[in-house]
Amino acid sequence: MTIDTATAQQQVLDAADALFYERGVQAVGMDAIRTASGVSLKRLYQLFPSKDHLIEAYLDKRDRLWKEMLADHVEAATEPRERILAVFDFLDTWFQEKSFRGCAFINSFGELGTVSPQVAELARKHKAGFRVALRDLSAAAGAPDPQRLADYLILLSEGAITTSVFSESAAPATRAREAAQLLMDATLPPA
Repeated sequence: MTIDTATAQQQVLDAADALFYERGVQAVGMDAIRTASGVSLKRLYQLFPSKDHLIEAYLDKRDRLWKEMLADHVEAATEPRERILAVFDFLDTWFQEKSFRGCAFINSFGELGTVSPQVAELARKHKAGFRVALRDLSAAAGAPDPQRLADYLILLSEGAITTSVFSESAAPATRAREAAQLLMDATLPPA
């Protein structure tokens, strides 16, 4: 039984996502993706002509998923300040996932950023998008300098992500949330 292209592509991406995120992009070969996806190696290469193409598709998928999960948390909050704090609540939820291995973009950049301009560009684009989201939240909260507050918030967020991986704890999200509250108290006009 032959599966349609969209289904095969989804199976390959799902397998790549799980394996690349758990083990790293360099440690996983196309044979492992084939085995995990159930898609023949020939079909896999028809869908993704090279491992580089598959890594790029994996990062695109991760970017969309991460943005959706973040937006769900932020949009659930109604007050502008609470929307900023919801970013850190999202991080806390994410850090508690059994499969949490840190940021796929930082991980991929660390593995391939110096040898793959495309991976480096995708990582930079992802982080720039996060910075824009934080700037927009800061502006909505009335920050006199939304970009500056966003720069502080991204440092807190990225630091929490990295610290959480090494500490194997979700506690850095709570500490970063507390620091974000202090920053908002110091920089935003009274509510």
